[in-house]
Amino acid sequence: MLKVVEINNLTVQYPDVKALDDVSFVINQGDFLGIIGPNGAGKSTLMKAFSGLGPASKGEIWFQGKPVKFHSPRDARNLGIEMVYQDLALAGNLPIAQNIYLGREPTKRFGFINRIDHKRCLEMSQEHLDTLKIHVKNAGQKVEDLSGGQRQAVAVARATAFDANLVIMDEPTAALAVKEVSKVLELIKRLKSLNVAVIIISHRMDDIFAVCDRVMALFHGKNFAEAYINETSHDEL
Repeated sequence: MLKVVEINNLTVQYPDVKALDDVSFVINQGDFLGIIGPNGAGKSTLMKAFSGLGPASKGEIWFQGKPVKFHSPRDARNLGIEMVYQDLALAGNLPIAQNIYLGREPTKRFGFINRIDHKRCLEMSQEHLDTLKIHVKNAGQKVEDLSGGQRQAVAVARATAFDANLVIMDEPTAALAVKEVSKVLELIKRLKSLNVAVIIISHRMDDIFAVCDRVMALFHGKNFAEAYINETSHDEL
């Protein structure tokens, strides 16, 4: 199985606290890893370290067998590492299609000028929504008119529209009504068919058991324990 990301002895030291302390783990292609831990355990710091949002003080990040350093989120994104934030970071006043392709729109040339190809953007967005079985009116619908679950689905669609190798999701169901949680979890499961590796940070144990292959617990900046989902229990976690 192709090793997508390998983290070796990752440490993040701030002046008054060591937020991460020699954390090591591996993510393979198609692997779904859940990360749990109390507030302050280092979960957000870990995600920032290898999504380009915050540099590590020590340690190595390997991507598909090669050492890499991320100086910005663009560096991580160029390698196919995408982040779905808890607040989704969507533009509510824009259509779904523009949210998916914001900053990476398809263009067509008019003389010496490249202009956004809005028609192609709509077509590509609709095709991607259909592939993921995301049910909305159409790709031209404004995000502000969507339910919470639909907005989360759009955020996932945006993260997977550009041949992502790894998608990191921060509390993907935390803000959703109960009836919408199952729909989002089904969408996450469907990413298996795209061979995308997924990291899910969540306080909801039911979500971890529903979609993840493995789970890792962080505590005081260390990866305190790790297990396959079918070899552990809610109580043990």
